[in-house]
Amino acid sequence: MHSRKRILAASLATAVSAVGLTVAGVAVPAQAAGPGTVDCDGWVHNNDPDVGIAGCQNNTDHTVTFRAEIVCGWAPDVSGNWVTLNPGQYSESTGSCAFYSTGVGSVGWTIQ
Repeated sequence: MHSRKRILAASLATAVSAVGLTVAGVAVPAQAAGPGTVDCDGWVHNNDPDVGIAGCQNNTDHTVTFRAEIVCGWAPDVSGNWVTLNPGQYSESTGSCAFYSTGVGSVGWTIQ
């Protein structure tokens, strides 16, 4: 009984640590669309659970560059291709988890 509690506690601690690293690390929260913002969203590919996609709309008056940051279960996390957006443009960045992954856990993005 005690070993089950310890395993559960260790699992919860690992999950909380992973969420904390994702939030503090590379994931950028979505911003509401409007003048002067970059509006992004992340999702898992409809037909391939190993592919993560981040799409961004550049609503600023300057060029921005972004890429997808994909968290992969049981495999190293991956980053998508860098994409440059001129003002008013929309595009997507994708990345694929390794074949032995349990699939995409979450998709974030990095904006430069």
